Amino acid sequence: MDTATIQRAAINATQDFLPLQGTDYVEFYVGNAKQAAHFYKTAFGFQSLAYAGPETGVKDRASYAVRQNKLTFVFTTPLRSQNTIADHIYKHGDGVKVLALKVDDASDAWHQTTTRGAKSYLEPVTLTDSEGELVMSGIHTYGDTVHLFIERKNYNGAFMPGYRKWESLYNPPETGLLYVDHCVGNVGWNQMNPWVSFYENVMGFRNILSFDDNDISTEYSALMSKVMSNGNGFVKFPINEPAEGKKKSQVEEYLDYYDGEGCQHVALATNDIVKTVTDLQRRGVEFLKVPTSYYDELTDRVGHIDEDLNPLKELGILVDRDEEGYLLQIFTKPVEDRPTLFFEIIQRKGAKSFGKGNFKALFEAIEREQDLRGNL
Repeated sequence: MDTATIQRAAINATQDFLPLQGTDYVEFYVGNAKQAAHFYKTAFGFQSLAYAGPETGVKDRASYAVRQNKLTFVFTTPLRSQNTIADHIYKHGDGVKVLALKVDDASDAWHQTTTRGAKSYLEPVTLTDSEGELVMSGIHTYGDTVHLFIERKNYNGAFMPGYRKWESLYNPPETGLLYVDHCVGNVGWNQMNPWVSFYENVMGFRNILSFDDNDISTEYSALMSKVMSNGNGFVKFPINEPAEGKKKSQVEEYLDYYDGEGCQHVALATNDIVKTVTDLQRRGVEFLKVPTSYYDELTDRVGHIDEDLNPLKELGILVDRDEEGYLLQIFTKPVEDRPTLFFEIIQRKGAKSFGKGNFKALFEAIEREQDLRGNL
């Protein structure tokens, strides 16, 4: 690394009032956490990690945490009605509630963001058990989604106080998923820029990429998107809003069925997308498919790639290039009955972008699914 790069990194570090160490976990509110955890173990290769519920002193909910490498998901379900979790599920269906961010100081993270205008979700609280202490705090973001700040430097337990280690006899092999690459939020009409300002002013993020309806459009629908990144680039949140088109866009469909703004998809990184997607398909995960004609001029568009084209074509994996390198990506169909939450599997080979060259083919594939549901 040259001297100028080191100096720029040092300047960015001193200016970053909210230093983030990455995504700590993603928590989903679901109708049946036990079954959801089993599905993600079976289909995606997660391993049992921790459990919280009546047996651990938590009376209003049950939560199952699963892990694969640096990727942690938590599934939480209410145990009774008259419960805010039950209300969330009734309105939105199963979906992402918490995007938890790892920090060195959760109290300072809460102070820095709330003094800049964030609405508090959870004032700093210290949780303790025999394995140490964990500090957490939180703020509201778009819709009913929240960010929790997790400080775990003094905690050595499986997950966090209130949970016990979950030892299951059933742990299928992993599928090569590594960590959260980015999480995409869908917001309402004319709400993208206000939320961009929120991430800039409240959390110190910067807008690293912007796409308008000329970039992301088909014959029928369009959307706009801006990608927000924290100072060190460990956390990236693209924000989407609808744009005018002949028919209903995927963002509008999401907003209708989720009944509000929320996290549309979570992108999961892998170092071998062909192997990962092959494993996922064998386990029953369904992916969007683009026409095979997409691959006819692929090498002319993106240049040389290390991968054999035939497996990419067979699996439906997309490829795009930027000035830093190239990436490979593929998107699942919605994983809920409501056409809301889905996942992206992504392998970066130098590229820092998000697949702009694939937008048209991808959104035409999404539109075909919308049309089958009668929602285009």
